[in-house]
Amino acid sequence: MYENESKSKKVMDLKPGMSNVDIKVRVLETSPPKTIQTKKGERTISEAIVGDETGRIKLTLWGRAAGTIKEGEAIEIKGGWTTAYRGEVQLNIGGRNTIQDISDDEVPKKDEVPEERPKAPERSFRRKF
Repeated sequence: MYENESKSKKVMDLKPGMSNVDIKVRVLETSPPKTIQTKKGERTISEAIVGDETGRIKLTLWGRAAGTIKEGEAIEIKGGWTTAYRGEVQLNIGGRNTIQDISDDEVPKKDEVPEERPKAPERSFRRKF
């Protein structure tokens, strides 16, 4: 039922440090754009929770991508990248990446998306003897 091309990923396949991530998801929640201070100066972002049949993940939309998606939409993200924050994997997309609407039946309905989230491996700084 949820057909995907071979390079398209699932939420629970995502690990920190991935690039060129293509994924089909349902938008579960969105927040309005806000301005944050980064090392490179002020940036506009918005955040969302998106998911598929395997789980859900926080999506940060940077720059021109901020505020471009709506709750309930079925979308495909092309060219996203992943980071880790507080032990969870996060998905990111910027103005140069694409978000396109897809057929509603390509991703599960909002209430069919599991609560599970991909975890980032804990970095261990202790030396093992």
